[in-house]
Amino acid sequence: MPTFADHVLAHAEDDNVALLFEDRTWTYREWVAECSARAGLFQHMRVPGVPHVGVLLENVPDFTMWLGAAALIGATVVGINPTRRGSELARDITYTECQLIITESAQVRLLDGLDLGAANGRILVIDDPAYGAALEPHRGLPAAGLSYSPETQYLLLFTSGTSGAPKAVITSHSRLHNVAGAMMGITALTHDDVTYISMPLFHSNALFTAWAPSVVAGAAVALRRTFSASGFLPDVRRFGATYFNYVGKPLAYILATPELDDDADNTLRRGYGNEAAEADLMRFTQRFGCTLSDGYGQTETGASIIRVPGMPAGALGVGAPTIRVLNADMGDECPRAEFDDDGRLLNADEAIGEIVNGTRGTFEGYWNNPEANSERLRDGAYWTGDLAYRDAEGYFYFAGRSADWVRVDGENFSGAPIERILMRFPNLVLAAAYGVPDAEIGDRVMCALQLNDGVTFDPVAFATFLNEQPDLGSKWAPTFVRIVHDFPMTQTNKILKRELVKEQWRVPDEIWWRASKSLEYSPFGAADAETLSTRFMAAGRSHLIGA
Repeated sequence: MPTFADHVLAHAEDDNVALLFEDRTWTYREWVAECSARAGLFQHMRVPGVPHVGVLLENVPDFTMWLGAAALIGATVVGINPTRRGSELARDITYTECQLIITESAQVRLLDGLDLGAANGRILVIDDPAYGAALEPHRGLPAAGLSYSPETQYLLLFTSGTSGAPKAVITSHSRLHNVAGAMMGITALTHDDVTYISMPLFHSNALFTAWAPSVVAGAAVALRRTFSASGFLPDVRRFGATYFNYVGKPLAYILATPELDDDADNTLRRGYGNEAAEADLMRFTQRFGCTLSDGYGQTETGASIIRVPGMPAGALGVGAPTIRVLNADMGDECPRAEFDDDGRLLNADEAIGEIVNGTRGTFEGYWNNPEANSERLRDGAYWTGDLAYRDAEGYFYFAGRSADWVRVDGENFSGAPIERILMRFPNLVLAAAYGVPDAEIGDRVMCALQLNDGVTFDPVAFATFLNEQPDLGSKWAPTFVRIVHDFPMTQTNKILKRELVKEQWRVPDEIWWRASKSLEYSPFGAADAETLSTRFMAAGRSHLIGA
């Protein structure tokens, strides 16, 4: 099996376009030479210890060049999240034992005053003239790769951290080679394609579904520093992009931009991603003339579920025979979901469980974290931490994260099915549904809604909408509605629900609520908060709201 060095070196004399960024272009021959120079610089600077290089960059050419450099010499690239700060940022760097940090002047200040362990005093700033001077002695040498096993560790990619401290997922050369091969089968990329990447390169979505298969295929890669919904279509046209990768939330932001008659006049032919709403997939294809493939997976690649033609609306798709929905407490398979004539899930308590693969899939473990490895791999199976249910035909339906359970009036359910319903509400960009404490017992449903620009929340229209949804569970209607201008997001564009849960209704945002069981929403003000606080205190539950 080849290493990724083999894929890099295969382009050493390739004069096709490799990289487009802003107003610059590199051929593959030029790109490989830049990778080789950086490999030489790291070999010169390397100190005893694991050869880990921390890359703290936005989507800039140097990021891909250090990926190529690490491949040539069997080093490991650690993708550092630039939204992390202070002790958390230092923890990511020291925990993964980085001995060199690559960054730029806009972000080097984030490292000021931090103890970086082996990387202390070993920071290369790519837009500093000293960096170019350091590279110069290593230019012009023939590109060559060191000999090492395909099982050699190539990447350490942090999980998104939506539910605690991020874990560093190990990716070997063989694993990335296999993932890239699978993606090439899905996307049919060739050297004539241009792949547009605006999702962050420090995360698996961009590396697995876009960068790695593009290098293997010899396709050009067009980079944007950070995602921009308004910049998406102009970039596609500017670079002549034919393929792009996405996650669901940015797709919703693109669709929230003003629609124009010529939106379909572009070069895009296909896209691949995950976590998109079904309605968004259809809307995107209709508006931009681009076919999307959406799948379920994780950075760990321990389990995957794929969409298939003719599957029911709202389903994730189908999985291998080893993938099931299990009761986390008992370890047995959950009963199949039962629905009433309106599509309401009747047995959520029994049917919802954790997505589990009976094998470990291609998961190679977390760096230096035996506790997390033991939690993820139990009894020879890979436990995803994601909730789902299956219908009688075996289709999977996503039901949220394992930390997303809500218990209302003795009934357990998760926020994901509610969010799917809320996304039907007109003029909505994004929605999140989650549990907040009830004054007496259990939880109440709270939702946060981001509306299109210039749209005002109409509580009567919202209540009417909820009443008209036949598949809305009897306990699912939100008690609290929070109107947000922007969601708290990870750098990988996932909503930080734990922040929403923590903030509850104690925010300056516009809040609406229904004080009774009837679907009549009224503004939630200071007097309501005081009354509610008194109820929590009387029930001995004031600690749940920080009172």
